[in-house]
Amino acid sequence: MTLIASAGAFSLGDRTVNRMGYGAMQLAGPGVFGPPKDHAAALAVLREAVAIGVNHIDTSDFYGPHATNQVIHDALHPYPAGLTIVTKVGAVRGADASWNPAMTPADLTRAVHDNLRNLGQEVLDVVNLRVMGEVHAPSESSIEAPFSTLADLQRQGLIRHLGLSNVTSTQVRQARGIAEVVCVQNLYNLAHRADDALIEELAAIGIAYVPFFPLGGFSPLQSSALSEVAAELGATPMQVALAWLLQRAPNILLIPGTSSLVHLRENLNAAELVLPADAIATLNAIGGKP
Repeated sequence: MTLIASAGAFSLGDRTVNRMGYGAMQLAGPGVFGPPKDHAAALAVLREAVAIGVNHIDTSDFYGPHATNQVIHDALHPYPAGLTIVTKVGAVRGADASWNPAMTPADLTRAVHDNLRNLGQEVLDVVNLRVMGEVHAPSESSIEAPFSTLADLQRQGLIRHLGLSNVTSTQVRQARGIAEVVCVQNLYNLAHRADDALIEELAAIGIAYVPFFPLGGFSPLQSSALSEVAAELGATPMQVALAWLLQRAPNILLIPGTSSLVHLRENLNAAELVLPADAIATLNAIGGKP
């Protein structure tokens, strides 16, 4: 069995989670819209992830919408002790599967209650404010009003901890002036390295950094250098890409997603892969860093 603990652990507020987690986005239908293509398979993936040792699951009620959270509930409720479910709010899905901002107090309050209902929880473990905009480049704007709304809901006892998604360093500082921030979820992987400085900044103050699309997302990572390193190590390119992230900084938490049991096990096996210094140097060059 994969030793998830090999990758270490990190704190999300008063919760300690294994650094290798699971992202549930791909459990929804095509385009993250509609129910799973295979409901039984989705249940099996979630149950296997937890059985292997995953205790950090990332989700959102706008995946589906509602479908992913309902599958998590069907698979795992009542939730095992120690499982931390991190969700996000700030968007809604259109009938055409579009992703639309939903940042008013009413929008955010409704989203929190939707998550509570569909997950079957009385209190949400962690809620990230997802700031809509360009996926590859967060836009610099004030998040005081929406984050203050979430802070109010936290004070009401509906949320334990707060985080942010798709934000800049300035927005992190603004949010921390309102309430504690336990994690930041931004685009980052071998090929997209814009957040290098932000990762270091967060590490210094004990905030987790959770890269979304750690394997490239809708455009999977492709690199001859990555493939060559993987071949030398007897691993898959995706395992190497995940292992690189784990060795990049101690505050990085991984949430690779899949709807396949085979790919789930392959991804989680990256927790045990240690990259030698020469491999790391080769991989660093993919993102243009020495």
